[in-house]
Amino acid sequence: MLIEMSSLQPAALFLFAHQDDEFGIFQKIIDECHKGHRVYCAYLTDGRSKKVSPERRNQESLSVLIQLGIKEKDIFFAGNMLTIPDAELPEYMNLASDWIKEWFKSIPIIEAIYIPAWEGGHQDHDALHAITVAIAHKMGILNCVWQFSLYNAYRCVGTLFRVFLPLPLNGKVENTRILWKWRFQFLRYCLSYPSQLMTWVGLFPFVALHYLTSGVQMLQPVSYDRIRERPHDGALYYERRGFYTWEKMTIRLSNWLNTE
Repeated sequence: MLIEMSSLQPAALFLFAHQDDEFGIFQKIIDECHKGHRVYCAYLTDGRSKKVSPERRNQESLSVLIQLGIKEKDIFFAGNMLTIPDAELPEYMNLASDWIKEWFKSIPIIEAIYIPAWEGGHQDHDALHAITVAIAHKMGILNCVWQFSLYNAYRCVGTLFRVFLPLPLNGKVENTRILWKWRFQFLRYCLSYPSQLMTWVGLFPFVALHYLTSGVQMLQPVSYDRIRERPHDGALYYERRGFYTWEKMTIRLSNWLNTE
């Protein structure tokens, strides 16, 4: 059993594809802790690369989450346990979904679930989104699920991308103002992933611009029907970078949904 069944404390669940994806939802993690909800986090890939071990990436995210107020025992590195490689979550949808279903069932009271947006930014983000939405739909708790944008190539050219840009097709955006003290703290947290230096060289300027200008946490509802639709017109970011294709995503997703 993953969770102590004796705990009837309302819970908020945060699902991430990669160690550092939490940067897109810092404010909601704090909000849920302040509400008195028990906050759980789970990572569905191991984060491994040729130069970086899963253990190093786990420790980076663990350090940030503990500072945000989450207990270490409530943080699950499922991708490491299941040996799901970074950038290959669409190939392991059955394995990931089995774990997520059991995880959900082990938590008595689920108040909210937060997942990366359906936006064509990274194939792992979209795969995790689709898995979670389909499971929540089947369990009748889809109204508890919210999505947060990380990055996508909507209306961009070449390999350019935008950070924290909710897609219009994903529905109405709910904005929560972030206090200045937290904006600076969140920027400091974004410097806590040295193993991902090259990624953050590209991300950090846009994240900083967001916090210094609009400074809001943006959320959107989710839709079961949306996971069968292309996230947006034009080439998706993971297609532009040659990481994955929408055609492969639809095949993997369709094959998985047919087994559910």
